[in-house]
Amino acid sequence: MDHKQSLQVSKPFTRNIHYVYHIIFYMIAISLGILIISALCFYNLSSSLHAIMYPVTIPFKTLLSPPLLPSSQLSITPLPPQSPSPSPLHRVLPYSSWNKKSKTSEISILHNMTDQELFLKASMVQGNDDFTNKTIPKVAFMFLIKGKLPLAPLWEKFFKGHEGFYSIYLHQDPSYKDNVHEDSAFYGRKIPSQHVIWGTSSMIDAEKRLLANALLDFSNQHFVLLSESCIPLFGFKTIYTYLMNSNLSYVHSFHDPTKDCIGRYNPKMSPIINITNWRKGSQWFELHRDLAINIVVDTKYYPMFKNYCLPRCYSDEHYIPTLVHIIYPELNSNRSITWVDWSIRGPHPRRYVWDDITIEIMRQIRFGSKCVYNGNITNLCFLFGRKFHPNTLEPLLRMSPFLLGDYYRP
Repeated sequence: MDHKQSLQVSKPFTRNIHYVYHIIFYMIAISLGILIISALCFYNLSSSLHAIMYPVTIPFKTLLSPPLLPSSQLSITPLPPQSPSPSPLHRVLPYSSWNKKSKTSEISILHNMTDQELFLKASMVQGNDDFTNKTIPKVAFMFLIKGKLPLAPLWEKFFKGHEGFYSIYLHQDPSYKDNVHEDSAFYGRKIPSQHVIWGTSSMIDAEKRLLANALLDFSNQHFVLLSESCIPLFGFKTIYTYLMNSNLSYVHSFHDPTKDCIGRYNPKMSPIINITNWRKGSQWFELHRDLAINIVVDTKYYPMFKNYCLPRCYSDEHYIPTLVHIIYPELNSNRSITWVDWSIRGPHPRRYVWDDITIEIMRQIRFGSKCVYNGNITNLCFLFGRKFHPNTLEPLLRMSPFLLGDYYRP
């Protein structure tokens, strides 16, 4: 009897304990759920705050579609300390995308044509805009020099490793006998030349002769005129990219009411050339192919300079600046890409000598100016410099790793 009673009493007690266990279990489960949800919410909140306070910079190459060139080429190699950062170029030509094994062959520059025959033939060679991996657009480097090129070792370093991307043309006095090694980039690059007298129309003839010979190679798309005192201010890839991507040619052309410009105008040039179209500028130019052709074939304006631009009028400072302004001003930037220091008044610019070749001076020449490139402001305005004395060769060669280093990563 007592045993039955104890059993009846223990059953409700046992059921109550089970209820307590269930309640405790549910409370623990609910607590764990709340803790997990709270942790997730806190994590999302902290991530959001972190994103606001410390935004992640997406690599530049992921922001651009890479149709032609890995955009890492837009990355700029740091310069020595205290060097101002250059403004980025508008876009980059796919230099590295060309098949370097498929090089265009050099067009022979040996011929016996007269200037008139040469100019006519050059005008009939059409450029090819449809370049493929087997056809590389090239830059023609045209040197107007009397004889020896004293800074040739620096230029050799500049050209080395970029064969197939450039052509070289030398206009030297016919009496000069060169002694160039077969391994040189300048070997066999002398065109049929004539004697040139400084300040006369014979300089125009030499420039047109260089342009015409370069136009015979249809792959030449850009044409740069250089002297024996010119140097490259950057490595080949930077200069090639700058020129190939440019929308305009670089002919220094301006109107100046002073005696050094308007004062040289001859009224006998009218009505072919009016005084309002008279321009002056640097002789050292860069031209796109279409503009180069128009200069070579010109027979309308050239006689005006040959007959009426006589000292103190210097054809090399007026002919191309005036011609470009008249025929295609919209294709010209009205600035030169060759640095010259005219701070000293006189018929010739400052000449740089051994002691001038320092990092500070070269940095100022390279980045000390402001200009417009494809509609954007930049401080990369000059690709070449002059006048550099032959004794600057040794310090320039020592500085060449800094001077000729690739400005854009390959």
